[in-house]
Amino acid sequence: MTTFVDRVELHVAAGNGGHGCASVHREKFKPLGGPDGGNGGRGGDVVLVVDQSVTTLLDYHHSPHRKATNGKPGEGGNRSGKDGQDLVLPVPDGTVVLDKEGNVLADLVGQGTTYVAAEGGRGGLGNAALSSARRKAPGFALLGVPGATGDIVLELKTVADVALVGFPSAGKSSLISVLSAAKPKIADYPFTTLVPNLGVVTAGSTVYTIADVPGLIPGASQGKGLGLEFLRHVERCSVLVHVLDTATLESDRDPVSDLDVIEEELKQYGGGLEKRPRLVVLNKVDIPDGKDLADMIRPDLEARGYKVFEVSAVARTGLKELSYFLAEVVAKARARKPKQEATRIVIRPKAVDETGFTVTFDEAEGVYRVRGEKPERWVRQTDFNNDEAVGYLADRLNRLGVEDELLKVGARAGDGVAIGSDENAVVFDWEPSMMAGAEMLGRRGEDHRMEAPRPAAQRRKERDARRSDSAQDEYDEFRPF
Repeated sequence: MTTFVDRVELHVAAGNGGHGCASVHREKFKPLGGPDGGNGGRGGDVVLVVDQSVTTLLDYHHSPHRKATNGKPGEGGNRSGKDGQDLVLPVPDGTVVLDKEGNVLADLVGQGTTYVAAEGGRGGLGNAALSSARRKAPGFALLGVPGATGDIVLELKTVADVALVGFPSAGKSSLISVLSAAKPKIADYPFTTLVPNLGVVTAGSTVYTIADVPGLIPGASQGKGLGLEFLRHVERCSVLVHVLDTATLESDRDPVSDLDVIEEELKQYGGGLEKRPRLVVLNKVDIPDGKDLADMIRPDLEARGYKVFEVSAVARTGLKELSYFLAEVVAKARARKPKQEATRIVIRPKAVDETGFTVTFDEAEGVYRVRGEKPERWVRQTDFNNDEAVGYLADRLNRLGVEDELLKVGARAGDGVAIGSDENAVVFDWEPSMMAGAEMLGRRGEDHRMEAPRPAAQRRKERDARRSDSAQDEYDEFRPF
């Protein structure tokens, strides 16, 4: 049965926003007291949080589908719907979040570090919030926005100061068991260690962590054996310790060739491992043949620039010197790390001429495609069974400048226009210069271009009403949910 998982694919879905409510206040002697529909609640987020008590991704291996709760719809009487509850997923320290293409989205290190993996959808505004000087009693409300969905990959990279690397059965598990209080599985057959083991070592005033990485073999960086699965666990370590078996029973192996093989695998894997400080531990010197071999190869290793220690995990010799030297190296590595600066909030204002949307001609579909965060969200919030809601959408798109942009790119009356991606686009035949909006519903069949000039007072009143609608759009965009 699997007990340790360090890589999973997670399917996350944030909560959907609740729909707004279209309601009219009614009471005795006042049957039409004005709109009082409440706003829908915001959908819950899916949030990853580092928890030191969590050491594996096993829970997500068994249950990879996670969804936050939806926001509740608004109600009459100006009652807003309840927000959806955020889904908080605890992950181990050192978890890296990637997308399906392998791009790093977040590197979660440190207790309490958070990352919003999927953002909940906005709640739809009720008709009370949509009312304005020109639209006093809207007969519609906005729909809630669906929450974000997607697939992410979680990879665990062990957060340790020292990594023990070497061939299977080189004695790494035995070494970590005597240096720390860790109790890894120890046996005399290859691939005894199937998961990384982590131990805490105290040497004087320095406390550091040491990781026992499962055995590497030739070709590990290309996926052979277990090496590729666990090489990521040494990426964060400050120093690498080559544990060499001086008493191997295999005739085709010797400590120097083992060292060369592991060094080549680290170089092939990349990630800066080839530049990491390292030292060599010659293990099993309690065996006579092991001690003789250690004496023979030590000058060669020192000539290569390695600091060499001769130890015996069984007889517990040479461990104190090794432990204190590792503490010194770790302390120096920590001192070299730059101090963490205070978090800066960078504000990047939008350009004055930025429209927030694009209009392009899709030759394959033969339509003009409108893409942008605002128009696509507005489409998702529109109830197309309600003519007044469709008119409100047309008003918003016109004020955003979509019609002007369509004219610039050469669109003509009757051309197809699609708002959104291929999967969920809304397609319609475009009719330019049509007065769109809820205010036209009571004047169907009339042509505003044939009207006589209006008095100046009336024109000012209509201009103020248009400004009121523009201000309402800005309110819709920045309203807290």
